[in-house]
Amino acid sequence: MGDVNQDLNHELNIVYRYLLKQGIAHVDAEDIVQETAYKYLLFNDSIQPAKTRSWLIRVALNFHYDQCRKLRRIELNMENEQHTSNSEEQPEAAILTKENRNELGELLSRLKPQYQELLLLKYQSGLSYQEIAQLLGISVSSVKTNLFRARQRLAKVLKEAAYDRE
Repeated sequence: MGDVNQDLNHELNIVYRYLLKQGIAHVDAEDIVQETAYKYLLFNDSIQPAKTRSWLIRVALNFHYDQCRKLRRIELNMENEQHTSNSEEQPEAAILTKENRNELGELLSRLKPQYQELLLLKYQSGLSYQEIAQLLGISVSSVKTNLFRARQRLAKVLKEAAYDRE
């Protein structure tokens, strides 16, 4: 049992360092790793030992993205309440920025979850094709192909949205 705990601690340390490398704050990374360890303990029977690290990283990033989405919602609500006190920023620019973020999020939600995840990993998290392939347990060529398809699909969704506005 000691070896299993030691192996898990080793893998969680790798996940922790990975999160820090992604620019996640020390305190947040600790919380994410703790939540990831809890989920691992719940589901470890169904995880292939060879894929433990990629599973842990994927769960950690998904938890992080969920937390970011929740924080963004809270920040946007707070911005709406505090916006009247901020006279330096042009109100039109702030509204357009918020609308663009909301519209992009809505357009992304029209894509398959796999495409959403790939686009977020590549462009929001800044991961390389190799890192994404490792994380998802797929080949680099599969990552490139699916990212290409995701970008094509997003472009199509953007064109449809622009057409609907006319």
